[in-house]
Amino acid sequence: MKKKKPVYEGKMNLKKGDEVIVLAGKDKGKRGKIIRTVPEEGKVIVDGVNVVTRHQKARSASSRAMVKQQLGEMQMPLGVMVGKVMLVCPKCNKETRMARLPAADGKMTRSCRKCGELLDG
Repeated sequence: MKKKKPVYEGKMNLKKGDEVIVLAGKDKGKRGKIIRTVPEEGKVIVDGVNVVTRHQKARSASSRAMVKQQLGEMQMPLGVMVGKVMLVCPKCNKETRMARLPAADGKMTRSCRKCGELLDG
């Protein structure tokens, strides 16, 4: 019987569209934009990072309901754990931890710890 993966209990402070740098693993040092976040697993999918090859078998085109799919080898990015990536500040272009500060309207916003620039609007 297959064991269920535990739900990630940490905070997901990264968002879709953020630029990040990989801190550990086979793609250490690579930069890329976040395509998608998977908060329940604690992972982010980064463009051009942790890319794997999957093989798809050719199927007959007789079925009308079938959508055209790429056949053969497909390159697809897999998730990277949140703890193995770090945010890159868009203003100072350095990797940084983020601070959470209250904005003028009372909502919490993210800011760069190195230059102080607000990351959220």
